[in-house]
Formats: sequence, structure tokens, C-alpha cells
Amino acid sequence: MSTIVNCAVGTLTAYLPNTSKPWNRRRVQHLYRRMGFGATPAEITAALKRNPNELVDALITEALNMPLPPAPAWANLEHKDYKNFDQEIGPQYIEWTTRWMRDMYKNGFREKLALFWHNHFVTQGETYVCPSYLYAYHKILQQNCLGDFKAFVKAIGTTPAMLIYLNGVQNTRFSPNENYARELYELFTLGRDNGYTQQDIVETARALTGWNGFTAICAPIGFNPIFFDPGNKTIFGKTAAYNYDTLHDLLFQERAEQISTHICRKIYRHFVHPEVDENIVQGLAKTFRDNKFQLVPVFRQLFKSEHFFDDEVMGTLIKSPLDLMISFFRQGGFAFEQQETTLGVVYLAGELGQQIFQPVDVAGWPGNRNWVNSATLTGRWASLDLGIYGLYTAEPESYRALAKVLSPKYDDPVLTARAIVDFWLPKGLYRDADYAQAVKTFKWEVPETYYTSGSWNLEWEYVPAQVALLIQYIARLPEFQLT
Repeated sequence: MSTIVNCAVGTLTAYLPNTSKPWNRRRVQHLYRRMGFGATPAEITAALKRNPNELVDALITEALNMPLPPAPAWANLEHKDYKNFDQEIGPQYIEWTTRWMRDMYKNGFREKLALFWHNHFVTQGETYVCPSYLYAYHKILQQNCLGDFKAFVKAIGTTPAMLIYLNGVQNTRFSPNENYARELYELFTLGRDNGYTQQDIVETARALTGWNGFTAICAPIGFNPIFFDPGNKTIFGKTAAYNYDTLHDLLFQERAEQISTHICRKIYRHFVHPEVDENIVQGLAKTFRDNKFQLVPVFRQLFKSEHFFDDEVMGTLIKSPLDLMISFFRQGGFAFEQQETTLGVVYLAGELGQQIFQPVDVAGWPGNRNWVNSATLTGRWASLDLGIYGLYTAEPESYRALAKVLSPKYDDPVLTARAIVDFWLPKGLYRDADYAQAVKTFKWEVPETYYTSGSWNLEWEYVPAQVALLIQYIARLPEFQLT
């Protein structure tokens, strides 16, 4: 697959609709796809009546004010509280992963961000095997996804999930462990080989000692001063008796430019385009620094910008397996509450390489082009087939309802098919021949005389099957893999 070149020319100036960049259905859908998992037809209609800048503010404010999901009954259980730990934790993992699927479907931007940060501050559930640790880690992601990034970094480092995953519980004054110190710089804040030395890592590991209060499986992990190294450490050329808190103060004071650039570059690749525009990144990084590492101003500036709404950034990112599956249900307004459906999405996403709470390694899922190859592409088609035909079996009228909302003319199969195609694809189709094939697929085996005589319309008995067949065709188009 060739590299997608970034030809966007827009700046970080606020987007104002005009004749060359109108506020239309395509831009509304672009915004909702990048800030969440797609928009329903009703949401698109409502959004078109709003100013785009006000809409971005509203979506961000909604995410900020959204309550956290209720804690599960097992949120604070320790190993000793279980009758049969090995048998009971499986259903608890399923409960929380499927809960997150439903939250992604409903809560849009916050969960898109939580998933982004899950792939940044990586832990792997198989290393700590504890539902209460998983819940605490996930809660930190949701609480901090739009907050103070410095506070976020400090909070994530002392979660039991992270302390176990990157060996913080083994990092003592008597035997320092450098794993977390290295990833704190390389992945979480500065970027690889960017403003730190191996000796900085060694000294930072000493500053991070003491979080060793691990007494039993699933028990809380606290700070134990006996294992903390109180001596002087020299980090970034500065010498003091650094501890967990003062180390983070030093990091964000001495390496503000590196942190802001690394994080904004990662945000850009995930939410805008795989090929970074350094001018845009530097503008975002300055906003990040000027606002003392608050994330909200960065996202407001980005999603309101001319650059974000440029035609050249639409349809340039490849959907992750979760995005692929959840956006199908979310955009179509299809039912997603059933446990069978959400569990199916968890399973299929895992089969396609995105097992939730289990990224491939500490660097996370590589994403974008890495999601698609000759093996996974057919798997993506098959997974969508299961969703498309599962919905057809359970609620076939959902397809008729979608067609009615989208079609400009109930008795015109050409306009109806074209409207459905344009609804699902970021930029429609480029060739008339592709639209013609979509119309042919939609017409199915219905005799042409039914269409020419006016006998056919969207009330016809087999319309749900026609829509399902058309969506299956669309789902196999290369453009459907993009967002």
C-alpha cells in the first residue's frame, strides 16, 4: 500500500464555511468520525443547523461533563474476596470490555480519546490478571483523557496495572528497575532518543523507587518509604533528591518543548493524517505549552481549524478493527445494546489484531496501514458480513428505516443507492462505473420493469434485503476501510 501524501494546505486558523469549503454533510461526518465513531442521519441533520466551531465546543464540553460509568461490584475486590478467582475473573473481564464497547457507541469523543490514550499509556491485562486493576487503569484513562497531561502522566504511573506491567513494583533502592523510567521518556512523554540519556534513565529509576507495597494479588499497591532511594540524583543536568512528584516537575519544566511536540505529533497522526504536517504540530505544541499542558485547548484548536476540515485530510486514516465494527452500528443507528453483539465486536476486533486491554506490546498497536494486509482484509470483510447479516436476521426493518432517511426519492433506486453509498464513504466514489455497480447490486434480482413502471418503492417487501446487499458491497470497497 502506497503512502498517503499529506496535501492539506489549511492552517490552524478557525474554519469558517465558504463556497470552497462549505459546511455540508461530508464535513459533519468527517468531524464525527474523527471525534467519535460516526454520526447518525439525525445527528448530521442537527449538526448542519449549528456553527461548526460551536459544535466542536459542544462535543468537547459533553465529553468533559460526562459522568464516569458506575463502578462494577468487583471494583475493589482482592484475591481473598473471591471463592474461585480463576473462574470468576473471566466474566468480569467480559462485563467490562463489553461495557466499554457500549460506551464507545454512545459516548463518542470521550471514549475515542480513552482508546487513544489506552494505546499510548499501554498496559497488557495478561500481565496483571486482575479485574480491579483493569478497572482502576481504565478509570484513569477516562478521567484524564481531556485534562492536565502532567497530572495524567503522574496518575497513570502509580496505577497497579502500570506498576506491574512495567515492573515498578520491582524498582527498589536496593535493586533499581529501569523499565518504567525508559518508557516514561521514550513512549509516554519525550519520544525515542529525544532529550534524555541512558544515565538520565538510570537516575530517573532511582527517583521512581518506593512504589513496592504489593502484598497480594489484586491488593492495593502503595508507596513504601523503606524501598525509596532518598539520595541525590542528577537528571537532565540538574541534581537534587528527586522523588516521584519532583521528578515529574523537573521533566515538564526542562523538557516542555520535547513533550509538547511528541504528544501533538501523535495526536495529529491519530486524528488528522498519517503524514505529519510539522507546521501544524508546532502550532499545537505551542498551544499545549502556553496552556500548561492542558489538553482541551489543543483539541479545540485542532478540531476547529481550517486544516482539520481540509478536503485533503478526509478519508486518509485506516479504521482500526474497533472503529470498523462500532462505526457500522453507530453510524447506521443500529441497535448495539445486546450482549451478544458487543461481545461479538470484542471477539472479532481481537481476531483482527485489536484485542482490547491487550495491545501488542508496550508501544501499542502501530495502527493505520498496519491494520490491513491480505489476511486481515478478508477478515474485516467477513467480520462486517457477520454484523450486516446478524442485524438483517434480528432487525431487518432497520435497513428500510435507514434507506428512508437517506433517500431523496422513495421510488428511485438510483438516487437511493447513491445516497446510501455517499453516507457510508468519507468522500463518496470517484468513478461513475463504481456507482453504477452499486446501483446494480441494490436492484438485486428485481425485474427492471418493477422500477420503470413505478411498482417499486422503499415500502416494497424486499427492500431490507436490498439495503443489506448494498451495504455488503460498500463494505468491500477500499474507501470503506478509511475514515
